Amino acid sequence: MIMAADEREGGLLAWQWRSYSSRHHDRVNLLVHMVAVPAFIAGTLATITQMWNARWPGALLAIIVAVVAFAVQGLGHRRERVPPEPFIDAGDFVARVFAEQFITFPRFVLAGRWARNFADQDYRG
Repeated sequence: MIMAADEREGGLLAWQWRSYSSRHHDRVNLLVHMVAVPAFIAGTLATITQMWNARWPGALLAIIVAVVAFAVQGLGHRRERVPPEPFIDAGDFVARVFAEQFITFPRFVLAGRWARNFADQDYRG
């Protein structure tokens, strides 16, 4: 059952955090995320900067970097035993993607969970 975004106990970030580790366990996916999330963040911030300065070719290149980085993460998620929860709608897609990229994944790394999942020899993805 897909729950509405406003029904997520504790809000989006708490909901996303509760299952994040189980949805990011495959070593290849973890490595993909370690490269692709910073690329997504850089591409997104560069898009904003380039657009602000009316540098349209640079903005186009930067948004392509962000989109490709996100798409590569989607391929990595296919390796996981526990797939991502389906998106409810376009607003849910945008909120979840930006929350994951800018908050949840960096928190996952800084909390040591990325390293713990990567080191888990018993996981068979």
